[in-house]
Amino acid sequence: MNKNLLSFSIIFLGICLLLGSWLILQSLKSEEVNTTQVEQFRYELISPNDSNIIIFDKKSGEYWRKFIEPNEGPTDWEKQKSPISTSSSK
Repeated sequence: MNKNLLSFSIIFLGICLLLGSWLILQSLKSEEVNTTQVEQFRYELISPNDSNIIIFDKKSGEYWRKFIEPNEGPTDWEKQKSPISTSSSK
């Protein structure tokens, strides 16, 4: 009887280890998916007219602007301050 109890204990411990490992793996996978979905829609490309391209960061409120016509305005990306402020100065 003691031998059967030892075998049952070893099998039960093995099942618990497998189940615990599987639960931890599922938890890590779901956290990875949530992070990816949040970051997927973080940036927005805006083209207000034919000469400007704006990339807006929805998380920080910053945006970058670039003129695409030659000899007009800056030719490199410029970081701009957000028109939306988190604290009102009224």
